[in-house]
Amino acid sequence: MAELTALESLIEMGFPRGRAEKALALTGNQGIEAAMDWLMEHEDDPDVDEPLATPLGHVLGREPTSSEQGTGSTAGEGKPVLSEEERQEQTKRMLELVAQKQREREEREEREALERERQRRKQGQELSAARQRLQEDEMRRAAEERRREKAEELAARQRVREKIERDKAERAKKYGGSVGSRPSPPTEPGPVPSSPSQEPPTKREYDQCRIQVRLPDGTSLTQTFRAREQLAAVRLYVELHRGEEPGGDQDPVQLLSGFPRRAFSEADMERPLQELGLVPSAVLIVAKKCPS
Repeated sequence: MAELTALESLIEMGFPRGRAEKALALTGNQGIEAAMDWLMEHEDDPDVDEPLATPLGHVLGREPTSSEQGTGSTAGEGKPVLSEEERQEQTKRMLELVAQKQREREEREEREALERERQRRKQGQELSAARQRLQEDEMRRAAEERRREKAEELAARQRVREKIERDKAERAKKYGGSVGSRPSPPTEPGPVPSSPSQEPPTKREYDQCRIQVRLPDGTSLTQTFRAREQLAAVRLYVELHRGEEPGGDQDPVQLLSGFPRRAFSEADMERPLQELGLVPSAVLIVAKKCPS
């Protein structure tokens, strides 16, 4: 049974003549399988239908040109002609080969798609792990920063307490004994007034003052302080004796005067109680914290 040429076989299988010629030329006319592999791999190329620049001649199975007829006419006259049954049988074999090549290509593409999906999932897992490590590092740095700020705040409060204690000890040493046993300076006798109505009013000097502090929960604290002690001593006393607030962290208290209403600033904390008009007694209020 005579065989079709490679070009004729490709055309019989439904490939355009231009593509078939191009496939045979680019595969070095190594047979129909090589040409079919090329056609299957490049069927989606945008330039698959563009013709080659060089003439293809007998390599592609064309009819010989006029210059080639002198040497090729004799060989062409002896070419056997296929019967219809032979052509159908050969076409059937070629179609089976095409189907096999198509299945092999689909299996290869499926394996490649599975490999790409595996690589994508692997990269996603690595990215997720890196993002989690970054978040853990940020949380650890934030926790360390909070601990450092807390330690600095406690150290500052400790320094204030120590300063107050030193001031108290210096005053006790200066006046000899307890703070409340300061002797009053001697007074010189003055002229006896002729009548009580003619006695000029005298301003009394107080060494101590009694401070009552009302807390936000309705309770109150009462303590006696030296008239020349700073308002910071009162705030420290409140911070040391107020109850633990929910959450654990204790914020510095904000002191207000009862009447007239006045909020004491940080600058006021360094001023004596006598200078702030809190002698001999006063009622202070601890401001409520605004909800966050």
